Amino acid sequence: MAKINDFYAKAFLDNQLKLFPEPVCDTVDEALEFLDDVMAQVFDSPEEIIEYLDDCGMDVLGMTPENILDANEVFVMPDGKYLLVEA
Repeated sequence: MAKINDFYAKAFLDNQLKLFPEPVCDTVDEALEFLDDVMAQVFDSPEEIIEYLDDCGMDVLGMTPENILDANEVFVMPDGKYLLVEA
């Protein structure tokens, strides 16, 4: 997993309305703080997200990488990684 930095915070900031009806942050610093507060994580692949959710006790039986990418909580990052925001 990658550490959340300004790059990922900016990408979230630009796309936060995918998950929320109104902005939850206005600056990169606010986005960093928000992502830290909700313990967001960056993964290398959809399969890693599914494995993580399974480890957390979520029922992922039958979940495919395509399903996980359709979830509002998953943001595809410009570098090809995936940000999971469990808010």
